[in-house]
Amino acid sequence: MTSKPTPREIFFTFLKITIVAFGGAIAWVHRSIVVEKQWLTEAEFAETLSLCQFLPGPNITNFAVVVGKRFQGARGALAALIALVVPPMIILIGVGAVYDRLAAITAVRGALAGLSAAAAGLFCVLLVKLLQVLVKSRPAASLSIAGVSCAVVLSGVLTIPLALLAIAPVSIAIAWFRRR
Repeated sequence: MTSKPTPREIFFTFLKITIVAFGGAIAWVHRSIVVEKQWLTEAEFAETLSLCQFLPGPNITNFAVVVGKRFQGARGALAALIALVVPPMIILIGVGAVYDRLAAITAVRGALAGLSAAAAGLFCVLLVKLLQVLVKSRPAASLSIAGVSCAVVLSGVLTIPLALLAIAPVSIAIAWFRRR
């Protein structure tokens, strides 16, 4: 890790992320926080993201608060949260007003479908990177848990929150026994 970021650096890093991240913010967070700033290692990023996915609310918001708090306490958490939430909220109000007037246009619907595909692609890249980190640290257990999680959610057996509640204790137990 490089030096501990200031609240100002945290604010402007998350402000940049929120301005450039269309549909795939967590991939941009990875690039900014791990690759460019080196505030977190790959393993720390994966662990923090796992925690944030388990918590209620949007993953990216949880992540910003956790990272801000880690480096600068409540001031860092607030800086990250304001940078991440306020600009998109202002933009969303404006875009929502424009979309309301243009939603019936076929080209607009087509453009949004294209954006959805790009966002899915960014998410897939992040997924591969996270799996690489997990496989290096705990290959058999990580792939098994990831596979079971995907299977139960994609099959409709469990919703995401119920899958987390069911699988998280097993995952934690496996990690705990492996460290002993």
